[in-house]
Amino acid sequence: MTPAGFLPPALGPQRTFALVAGVERYDISHRWNLRGPARDALRFARWLTGPAEVPPGNVRLLLSPLDEPGDLDWTDSPAMTALRTACRPATEENVKAALLDELPQCDGDLLWIFWAGHGYLGPHQELMLPCTDARPSQIRHLNLDSALRWWRTDLVKARRFPLQAALVDSCRVDAPRDTRWNFGTTDYGGGSSVPGRRQFRLYASREGEVAQNDPERGAGRFTEALLGELGGRSVRESVSGLPGAALSIHRTFQELRERGEGWQLPQFIVDRDWDACSFLDDDLSGPGPAGAARLDQAAWDGLGELFDGRELPRCVYEAYAWAFKAAGCTTPACGGLPGDGLLEVVQDLDERQGGRGGMPLAVPFVRFLADRAAAAGDARWAARLVDWVRATRERLALPVLAPPPPPARRTVVHVRLETPPGGEAGYLARMWLRGERTEHIWESEGKPVRLEEVREELVRRLALVGAPAAGGGAGRQAYAAVDRVEFHVPYELLDADFDQWPVPRGPAGRRRALGLLHQVVVRCPEERADTRAEWHTSWRWLHAQGGRHPDAVRVVADAEVTDALGMDLAARPAPACVLAHTTAAPHAGLLEAVLEGGLPVAVWRRGGGVPAPELLDLLAPAGPDGRPDPGALDVLALPARVRDVRRAAAGAAAGAARAHQPSAGADRLVLLWDDPDDVPGLRSLA
Repeated sequence: MTPAGFLPPALGPQRTFALVAGVERYDISHRWNLRGPARDALRFARWLTGPAEVPPGNVRLLLSPLDEPGDLDWTDSPAMTALRTACRPATEENVKAALLDELPQCDGDLLWIFWAGHGYLGPHQELMLPCTDARPSQIRHLNLDSALRWWRTDLVKARRFPLQAALVDSCRVDAPRDTRWNFGTTDYGGGSSVPGRRQFRLYASREGEVAQNDPERGAGRFTEALLGELGGRSVRESVSGLPGAALSIHRTFQELRERGEGWQLPQFIVDRDWDACSFLDDDLSGPGPAGAARLDQAAWDGLGELFDGRELPRCVYEAYAWAFKAAGCTTPACGGLPGDGLLEVVQDLDERQGGRGGMPLAVPFVRFLADRAAAAGDARWAARLVDWVRATRERLALPVLAPPPPPARRTVVHVRLETPPGGEAGYLARMWLRGERTEHIWESEGKPVRLEEVREELVRRLALVGAPAAGGGAGRQAYAAVDRVEFHVPYELLDADFDQWPVPRGPAGRRRALGLLHQVVVRCPEERADTRAEWHTSWRWLHAQGGRHPDAVRVVADAEVTDALGMDLAARPAPACVLAHTTAAPHAGLLEAVLEGGLPVAVWRRGGGVPAPELLDLLAPAGPDGRPDPGALDVLALPARVRDVRRAAAGAAAGAARAHQPSAGADRLVLLWDDPDDVPGLRSLA
């Protein structure tokens, strides 16, 4: 049973109101008629005015029975006599008058809605309950979902009806897509949602299933079980025990089905208790899982000193995600960090309290930061973080914490090209190899060289991969496998075809494009002097979101490439990536705007022109509607993703050539990838 502490103090029979409807007869056709719903509604009204002691004046009873109303079993009591006098047919007009006009004017704490009759699901899965005056030309009905949304808004006075329960004994089958079934469009609108209102919904059947009715006994199986659970309970007992009653009903039908004694198995699609928590799969009376310890004052004081003046590190989202894994918890579904500062992130972690193992989420978070700080050379801060973790674990008697995973090892060749200051032909060139350490591997030594010479030297350097180190022991190698080649180039070379440079591969002089073998990106850090703050801010924001965010990617069309685009892109940290949906060459304004806006990432088609399919279709995974979802695109994984697209395009181009068809040109993608944390050798080569 749900704890009754959430109940309004004054909740009782006098402050309980209800709409009770049972529809057996329909004007649309005699084939719609069924026996039982009117009797079910009358039995629920009898419980309300009997054991629950709700005054009959608080109940709006709408009945459309097959027989005369007087033939129903009204029971000889003053309350039922009063209801018999006030009872109205279950027409659409009477339903709307009772539910949307009369009851909202009452001053109550609890609203019951009980409906028995036919039920159909509309095109948006809304539950439509036909009224007795449903006709072929217009199936008049109550849109229950729309009505319940209406009851959550300020059109019902804010302090009234904080508790609302809808109990529906009806089918939930799709309405036929036939012109003869004209439900029309029914939406009751509404105002602003009122916080604190709680709704409980209990349906007799699953989507697509028919609710079982016993016409001989004139009773619905679901209502029978429901009234058996309510029994002689009072209003307060029935409300607090409703989630438990729902669970018991579900188990009863499941047992009947397992014994072969019943075919209906209710599935309460809205399987939520009064606190919006799922109850069907859990024991409501059992204790919840033990939470982890909270940080004490000493821990918070220490973090205040450790984080004072610190910007969010590049690894902060990795640390946040790993904290959940280390504590045995599921990472929050919504990506990104919960705040803009380290203390805000820790506060979020502390409020979540960690997993069943007792480890507060903040402790593995700080441990991860310590490991990354040490790897980045900030030994002093790393040591202070480690001391905080050790002291906190000892003081709070926390379990052993496994070490974080090491940072991903990536080997990158940086190729820097610079225009000679004297205007000579060619470019000044330098190459670095960055892996566990950064190593200068080649330089043109102040002499401009042609791009062809740079290509030949790069190919020679890549051929050294795996070569034994001179004088080294067995198994030692000069270089690890090269993951990426990054070209630091002047602005005019951003559209160059570096990814198409031929590289020897395999026997018989075969050559492959560089962009098929390695991740290939272009960079232009020398053009960032005026927008360095925006550049760093956008990159930090992208990492804080874990690379994914609905605003991280912006698709820019030709009409948007104006003189104001760069200022617009610089106004906020998002977007961090632009996808060029433009037909013009990228130098016709787009790249100027990207650099002016401080964006670190951009993708376009070399020479201009929109790829087929479009960039978003090529790069982003599909969302629930089957269309590409920009928010699901991992911008931090774009170098690898673009290489995959290039490889797929190369295969498609080979097939198109054999079939004598034009290529789609998707292999001509260019990726601008300017990581401000990894810019070796900014000193001028001149």
